[in-house]
Amino acid sequence: MKPLNQKAWLLIVPVFICVAFSAIMPLMTVVNYSVQDIISPTQHVFVGTEWFRNIINDDDLRGALGRQMIFSLCVLLFEIPLGVGLALAMPASGWRASVALVVLAMPLLIPWNVVGTIWQIFARPDIGLFGYWLNYAGVEYNYTASPSSAWVTVLVMDVWHWTPLVALLCYAGLRAIPDAFYQAAEIDGASRVAVFRYIELPKLRGVLMIAVLLRFMDSFMIYTEPFVLTGGGPGDSTTFLSQYLTQKAVGQFDLGPAAAFSLIYFLIILLFCFILHNWMERVGKGGPAAMGDDHA
Repeated sequence: MKPLNQKAWLLIVPVFICVAFSAIMPLMTVVNYSVQDIISPTQHVFVGTEWFRNIINDDDLRGALGRQMIFSLCVLLFEIPLGVGLALAMPASGWRASVALVVLAMPLLIPWNVVGTIWQIFARPDIGLFGYWLNYAGVEYNYTASPSSAWVTVLVMDVWHWTPLVALLCYAGLRAIPDAFYQAAEIDGASRVAVFRYIELPKLRGVLMIAVLLRFMDSFMIYTEPFVLTGGGPGDSTTFLSQYLTQKAVGQFDLGPAAAFSLIYFLIILLFCFILHNWMERVGKGGPAAMGDDHA
């Protein structure tokens, strides 16, 4: 066995420095603010865990967390099946596949603030096609006045914006499956449902895990689109955790509570991502889809 090249460790130093300046140092700054009361630029008072206790007992935070959890779960519930369905429906090759990929990727190329502006106009009940169609169909819809309409509009906007990402990931996973699996299934006379259950779904398990984690983290940190579309209203119906944090840090300039909440926010995302990852690992290893590798 060859000894390790000690000089190779020098290649890690630039990466470590970049990570330290971009992640570790800002994180330590937030930790520093979270245990202090900033009275003036030169006067700080150590308060320990007081800001954490205040944040945890804040009713507005609990409301924002509840709305955020429901929103993120609805995002996964709609975008993952829709993304898989789009990927299965897309052509496998040829010019049609190229056109489908370009059209599918178009929403992902639009900046987030522009997406909010587009839906701000598109969903208007007086001039927007989406709002006009709903009202024409007999659905009372006005996202500027109805909290339920505003919440649904933000959800539909997110589904429109990010389902193509799930579809592109699943499409890449489907194209990576060798043709030998499909040929064997055809010889065995497997139905389309059986092919999806025992060949495509098991092979997509890793891709779906990435898609679920990405979409959960992104939806849990959503800020720009609902801020531009509704401003967090009507009332606080579309005020999610990121907007709650911004109000604390920028609107009220409560740096101590905002820093404490930032750390809680960070830990919440890590916790749920850890739970999701382990749950999907267990489902993939012990569920019926995992047995599809043997059948295939």
